[in-house]
Amino acid sequence: MRETRSFDQDQTPRPPAAAGFFSGVHREIWDDADSLLHTKPKEPQRMSESSSRQIVIFDTTLRDGEQSPGASMNLYEKMEVAQALVELGVDVIEAGFPIASPGDFNAVREIAKTVRGSVICGLARCRPEDIDRAWEAVKYAEQPRIHVFLATSAIHREHKLKMDKAEIVQRAVEGVKRAVDYCPDVEFSPEDAVRTEIDFLCQVVEAAIDVGATTVNIPDTVGYATPAHMRRVIEILRNRVPNIDRAVISVHCHNDLGMAVANSLAAVEAGAGQVECTVNGIGERAGNCSLEEIVMALKTRNDFYHAHTRVVSQRIVPTSRLVATVTGIQVQRNKAIVGQNAFAHEAGIHQDGMLKERTTYEIMRPEDVGLTMSDLVLGKHSGRAALADRAKALGYRLTGEQLNLVFDEFKELADKKKEIYDGDIAALIEQQIHGVSELWSLESYQVTSGTGKVPEVTLSVRRGSEVLSSHKVCGDGPVDAVFLAIEELTGISVVCRDFRVHSVTVGKDAQGEVMVQLEYQGELYRGHGVSTDSIEASAKAFLNAINRIASVGNGSQQPSKIR
Repeated sequence: MRETRSFDQDQTPRPPAAAGFFSGVHREIWDDADSLLHTKPKEPQRMSESSSRQIVIFDTTLRDGEQSPGASMNLYEKMEVAQALVELGVDVIEAGFPIASPGDFNAVREIAKTVRGSVICGLARCRPEDIDRAWEAVKYAEQPRIHVFLATSAIHREHKLKMDKAEIVQRAVEGVKRAVDYCPDVEFSPEDAVRTEIDFLCQVVEAAIDVGATTVNIPDTVGYATPAHMRRVIEILRNRVPNIDRAVISVHCHNDLGMAVANSLAAVEAGAGQVECTVNGIGERAGNCSLEEIVMALKTRNDFYHAHTRVVSQRIVPTSRLVATVTGIQVQRNKAIVGQNAFAHEAGIHQDGMLKERTTYEIMRPEDVGLTMSDLVLGKHSGRAALADRAKALGYRLTGEQLNLVFDEFKELADKKKEIYDGDIAALIEQQIHGVSELWSLESYQVTSGTGKVPEVTLSVRRGSEVLSSHKVCGDGPVDAVFLAIEELTGISVVCRDFRVHSVTVGKDAQGEVMVQLEYQGELYRGHGVSTDSIEASAKAFLNAINRIASVGNGSQQPSKIR
């Protein structure tokens, strides 16, 4: 039997290495970690070069990722992302926080009923009503999981929960027990674990495992840890919690100091068997551990970590594009793995090396993450079959009706552009498959504007068989004038909270992609439009958001914080 220490032992006071609000808590963590140096720590399981241990990928894009400001999704979008995550090969999908709202409950329940191939998880506080609600949502899943959490750090105990250590342990035990009564797969998270006194953290983890927790998740809730810190916390748990072998150790790292992926990798190195992450790293504040980065780090450096995942890496880029589209949060150009520049080489020396041997400057192949080697693919004489094949290569599965709609848009674009890039095709597809029912559509517009002149716009929209037109002299520029004309024709007055435009591909004839966020009656609605004409793209984006407002008003779309 492994030797353990008393959780309440006295420790000789030592001066802190650095002053700070949490120095007392972290001094205790580091003192305990230093004590490990006097005994041989339990080493993570190491495999032969030809084999490795599997790391469970727990995706929380639909729960923690959706908490990113502006990233809320409606039911249809959540279902689409959930299915994409199954195709990506993630092991666990945290579908939401069922008690948070009726919309969250319905989304988790529908995902549990329809999505197959991954564990479907619902989050709950250690409260009876939360746990009951979570089970009601996930009980339809092929493989359900309940994830219960309770804050354990001193700052949370004192200022948020107003509970002492004994009450925390009791509440955690009661919560896990209640969840286990419903479901054999239960995960327990001591919130703010890395700022929790290490003796107490060990005590809570042991108690949770004793009553049935099968996964214990160690969250770095505020992104405060460093890789060395996180590694030592996992090592201490593996060496001092006597029943730790009965549960999978998981980590959930936030990116406030930019170390979420590094901290997660350090935990894996120390023996963690599950990593919680999100697509594109979206989430609260600065986000979460990025799924694509942790997966490709383990794949590329399998020689070091001796660990792998079930993720189908070729689905990474299509899934990244999907999440960026439905959340409206675009990926930064220099983002690792999925950014536009991730496999771009401009320096002459780099280009010369790449031409001679790709591995001189590329440690991964673009194809391995779902990027195609040829970019320029189609033109005005290309047929429907060629477009369908290209869409499939880009990771899209179109129905016959969707293909016909995209093909019509493609032919119109081919008359405007000589060269059709993968990015153009992806933009056309996204515009079709993520659109809403069109109550209003853009028929035509004409606008004149100049320096020191008030814009003049004539704009027509179609509503069914009826075409409505407006002529206005107003606005602060052509885009503002177009927006005001659309407001007048639709009768819906909104406030534009965000307006972004960027080129989809390269060249003077590149398509412009516009994203808008409109506020209507205290709710936010997203809109998306694409065209080689940036003003037309703006009008399409504005109308797309207006149609979302109308669809919610008609009851055809689930209400959510941002639509």
